[in-house]
Amino acid sequence: MTADTTPDRAPLRSWLPGFVALGMIWGSSFLFIKVGVAELHPLHLTLYRVATGAVTLLVVLALLRDRLPREPRVWAHLMVVAAFGVALPFTLFGFGEQRVESMLAGIWNATTPLIVLPLAVLVFRTERLTVRRAIGLALGFAGVLVVLGVWEGVGGSHFTGQLMCLGAAACYGVAIPYQKRFIAGSSYSGLSLSAAQLLVATAQLALVAPLVAGAPPVPTGLSAKVVASVLALGALGTGLAFVINLRNIRMAGASTASTVTYLIPVFAVLVGAVVLGERMNWHQPVGALVVLLGVAVAQGMLGRRRPASVPAAATRPAVPAGR
Repeated sequence: MTADTTPDRAPLRSWLPGFVALGMIWGSSFLFIKVGVAELHPLHLTLYRVATGAVTLLVVLALLRDRLPREPRVWAHLMVVAAFGVALPFTLFGFGEQRVESMLAGIWNATTPLIVLPLAVLVFRTERLTVRRAIGLALGFAGVLVVLGVWEGVGGSHFTGQLMCLGAAACYGVAIPYQKRFIAGSSYSGLSLSAAQLLVATAQLALVAPLVAGAPPVPTGLSAKVVASVLALGALGTGLAFVINLRNIRMAGASTASTVTYLIPVFAVLVGAVVLGERMNWHQPVGALVVLLGVAVAQGMLGRRRPASVPAAATRPAVPAGR
């Protein structure tokens, strides 16, 4: 059974709690990033969270008696997906949240499906550009401009932080269609591929982080809230959340499971406002709504659609989505 053939047959009460929980976990990840970068360099934060996520998935892998991939070709492709699907975007979100609110980072994450589509069409040739998708892209781009508030002028650290968050979403835009073309058809489970991907990303970060940011600090020297944030990002955001997402796909179908894209920014905004007391300008939530409308149009969520291919967001399970 694959993500694109799973029928939407399970009763609502069987998968809705997990669906909401997934939106809460991924939406809250931006809060944990904000707390983490207060004491940790973004590269060190990413290293710790990815290593924690890798350990979590390896434990799950062992419990399920699954195994890591054994083909060198798969590991070679995973090096690309690990860089663009984990190491780079996680780090960019960390740098971005040193300059912008966590809720705004959550909004930028919602642009991922819009970035995936043109790359999937033009570069990886895994999707076709239809009129509906072109309209969705246009709406999404307009929403991006509204979120940025381009009429107020550009520049400053806040604008730079937004571009970093957009760059993180762009990295997912490379990783998702790449893994769909070169990895998704392999015989290994999504759990196996993701555990391997996190191991590769951990190795990449272990090499780069000391060169760029110096030796990682000893965890015992960090505050309790930062340690808790790292554990939440790794164990929940890229561990438990991945298992929940696979369950949602199996029980509700890929199309329904992919709509968690719309919940993530909602929870990111709520958590940022309630816990951190963050506030946004009027145009940022308005732009976010336009972006989500563009995503809905591009993915065929409005009106009837035939079950053609897996939506971009639905391919994300093979790319750990711990935001």
